[in-house]
Amino acid sequence: MRSASAWLRLGNKSEGEAKVKQLLGLCCVACLLVSPALAAKKKGMQFWNLTGETLSEVALAPVGSTTFGSNQCVNDKDGTVDFDENLAITGVEPGRYDVRMKDVKGRVCYARSVTVEADKTFSISEKEMTDCAK
Repeated sequence: MRSASAWLRLGNKSEGEAKVKQLLGLCCVACLLVSPALAAKKKGMQFWNLTGETLSEVALAPVGSTTFGSNQCVNDKDGTVDFDENLAITGVEPGRYDVRMKDVKGRVCYARSVTVEADKTFSISEKEMTDCAK
């Protein structure tokens, strides 16, 4: 089978043009089929640790509640989330939460009314941490 450029070199423009159009059409169809599959692969909820500390506990509770969920750090391979590391958040619905964090030194802090959205990353920095105690 000759390439489209070979057809064009032979001077058979109508056949060469038809092959190029056919190839372009197939490429467009392939892109349309692949795009939804790529879009469907989402990263899920992620927490980006900008606290400046390594955290051994990250737990979420509905705003104003003290009913914190499970420690999300279990989702990390080493059980902690380092500074500037992302952590997968599982078993949590999108919404607003109070977040309890415990660093590896034993200090416990809170971030209040944090928005958590589906398939997005939320971050907490040192300045957002309140009520810190050891």
